[in-house]
Amino acid sequence: MDNYIPSAKDIIGASPLFAIDNEAPAKLIVDPPLPEPLAQGRVFIQYRTENLRLLPVFGKGALDVSPRIGHIHITVDDAPWHFVDSSGETIILVGLEPGPHKVLIELADPMHKVITSETVKFTLPDPKKS
Repeated sequence: MDNYIPSAKDIIGASPLFAIDNEAPAKLIVDPPLPEPLAQGRVFIQYRTENLRLLPVFGKGALDVSPRIGHIHITVDDAPWHFVDSSGETIILVGLEPGPHKVLIELADPMHKVITSETVKFTLPDPKKS
């Protein structure tokens, strides 16, 4: 019988108290919108990062923090602006018109330089046709 219990490091990763040499590239993993809220006209998009902690820390000095930190930029339907989030929580969008939409999610460093991105495309149903 295997009595192995995962260590804290196994579950939450390396201690933020020590620099990590040769950090692996930051990754962004984005799921499609959850179907139940989408059917009701609400958009819930879950995401996670690897090799980067989401924190509300910005500026040049934060570039040297190890393990790496950053945040996300969220752009809806090619808007000329985006909003910034560092919570790591599900993205929730409400009030969009029925029809096709896309959400660009960008993983960015503390100076807002984009590291990687994912685009989520979906169609909101028309409640009048349900």
